[in-house]
Amino acid sequence: MTESLELETMRPNPAFSPGAYEDTVATWEALADRVVVKVWGGDWCVDCRQQLPDFGALLDAAGVDAVEHYPVEREDGEKVGPGVDEYGIEFIPTVVVEDRETGEELARFVEEAAVPVGVALAEDLEAHV
Repeated sequence: MTESLELETMRPNPAFSPGAYEDTVATWEALADRVVVKVWGGDWCVDCRQQLPDFGALLDAAGVDAVEHYPVEREDGEKVGPGVDEYGIEFIPTVVVEDRETGEELARFVEEAAVPVGVALAEDLEAHV
C-alpha cells in the first residue's frame, strides 16, 4: 500500500463469499501480479461504506496485493485529497486499475453500477487476461 493512508471501508467484509463470484475472482487472480488498484473513497461516504468492504474481500480472495488507498475529504462541496486532481476524481468511490509495468489505465469504476465494484471492473478487465 502506498503511504500510510488507509481507508477503513476497504477492510474486507468477513461475510463475503468468493464462491458466489468464481468467474470474477478468477479474472482478478489472473491479473493479480500485473495490476495496481487505486481506490479513492471516504470513510464518511455512504456509497463507500456499502461497496468497498466486499471489494476489499474480493481483492484479498484473488490475491491482489498492490492496492493503494486515497482517502478523500469534502471541502466547500469539492472532493480533496491525494491524486484527486491528477486522476479527475469527482465522485467516490472511484477505483482505477493500472498496469503495474506501464502505468496504463486498464479500467475505472466511478461511484456505482448495476453490479458490485469488483464485478464491474472484472468485466472491463477481461480483455487484459
